[in-house]
Amino acid sequence: MGELESAQRELGLHPWRRRARPLMLDVSRPARLWYPQSRTIERELTVSTHPERRYTEDEYLALERASDTKSEYLDGVIYAMGGASHRHVQIVGNVSGELRGRLRDKPCLVYSTGLRVRASKDGLYAYPDVVVVCGEPRFVDGELDTLTNPLLVVEILSDSTKNYDRGEKFERYRSNPSFREYLLVAQDRIHVERFVRQEDGSWVLHETNDPTDEVELSSVGCFLPVAEIYFKVALDETGLTR
Repeated sequence: MGELESAQRELGLHPWRRRARPLMLDVSRPARLWYPQSRTIERELTVSTHPERRYTEDEYLALERASDTKSEYLDGVIYAMGGASHRHVQIVGNVSGELRGRLRDKPCLVYSTGLRVRASKDGLYAYPDVVVVCGEPRFVDGELDTLTNPLLVVEILSDSTKNYDRGEKFERYRSNPSFREYLLVAQDRIHVERFVRQEDGSWVLHETNDPTDEVELSSVGCFLPVAEIYFKVALDETGLTR
């Protein structure tokens, strides 16, 4: 048995199944994030592999490229990704489709869900819901499957990931000099958070829950109507999803 096959078996990624074996461990670690009124956000993350086993980035990429399922990587630990709700998938389609239309005449590319991103040089590989790069996309190697220069990242929030998306994931993304703007979209109600890097390196939050509003995306030079983000997403009279 080769080294890759041995590692796949240890992870539960058997060649005939390639399905992660679910081992659950709750981990928490505080992360600070600048807001107009500063507050601390704590990370909640579920680990789906052996917590005592640490993998190098090269080992993670080899395993990931041999697997039919997707996993993210943080500080040597591989995290299996779960499925998404129908609202999540719908909002991703709305955002990516709207951005493609609005950026059609700009030197920008819009990728959704399937493209892996090396979010930072200090140990995070992720699959953003939507990522935009303007100019020449750069990749970690000749496989052209792991982007290194994200400009705009969009994540659709869920109960299980929202603290991590706002906390440590965002903290790691901020260390990437290409990364300029971060959009977090709620799926249980109309609510959009937009974080923008300032010239001095600080980040400013703008948020809205107005369905008639337009979200400015200054990093790519366009506006995204809130109504288009939630297009055909079932809402009740209070603006909550059904």
